[in-house]
Amino acid sequence: MQTDTEVFEAHRPSLLALAYRMLGDFARAEDLVQDAWLRWERRDVEVDAPKAYLIKTVTRLCLNELDSARVRREARDDRLPEPLSLEANGLERVEGLDELSMAFVVLLQRLSGAERAALLLHDIFDFSHAEIATLLGRSAPASRKLLERARRHVADERRSLEVSAEEHRRLLAAFIDAATRGDVEALTALLADDVVLIADAGPDGGRYGRVRNLPGPLVGAKKVAPFVAAVTAQGATGAEVRACEINGRPGVVLVVEGRAVTALTVSGAEGRVRGIFIQADPARLSRV
Repeated sequence: MQTDTEVFEAHRPSLLALAYRMLGDFARAEDLVQDAWLRWERRDVEVDAPKAYLIKTVTRLCLNELDSARVRREARDDRLPEPLSLEANGLERVEGLDELSMAFVVLLQRLSGAERAALLLHDIFDFSHAEIATLLGRSAPASRKLLERARRHVADERRSLEVSAEEHRRLLAAFIDAATRGDVEALTALLADDVVLIADAGPDGGRYGRVRNLPGPLVGAKKVAPFVAAVTAQGATGAEVRACEINGRPGVVLVVEGRAVTALTVSGAEGRVRGIFIQADPARLSRV
């Protein structure tokens, strides 16, 4: 018979993946999973289904976190989730592996906490509407509406999850090549018309070439292509570009004097780049 510790550790990767998807911050996800462990260890009830019990516990903790004044105050549409190496953080075999991609986690951050919970619990962990409704304090029909709304929001990006690693790598390589050459025409041809670029330099913003503090995500190939070409031409010299895995998908990290300064990955569908994600917040570059 397994001990409480063995049961919890068997489910820890799934709990971490759930909390990370909900919050976009792996350090905070680790804190909440540790809180869940303390609650598990101190429980005074018998549990027939430990995994479901622990998933519910972590979901409630995440919802409380998302409802906190601090999180609401820091919410901005130009912040990116913390990029991860899934293997290095023990997440390479969790449920719904594709739903850990940067593109998908970015979309989750655009949903309400309840919508995130409904989508993840139903589509990844096979919770029933009745179970989700009880957890969220809503009716079963309301739970269904939450799920429908969440699915509509993420429907377009699910196409990028169907792109093979080889195609993703090809798109990334073509993007890096065109950007390095400052070729606006090639970039424009490679980008989807409604491409979105999100650059995150941290809570205080940062400089991209001569541009400081983008006002928010850039949308549209006609805006993104010249911006990328200009920033690359003005960017830091002496940076080493290293191929790596970011959230289970091909990406690159720019390294200066042995320190990661930028992580970049893209999403694509139908042969074109649909999303560009540039993480340059020093506090969020330790796990790639």
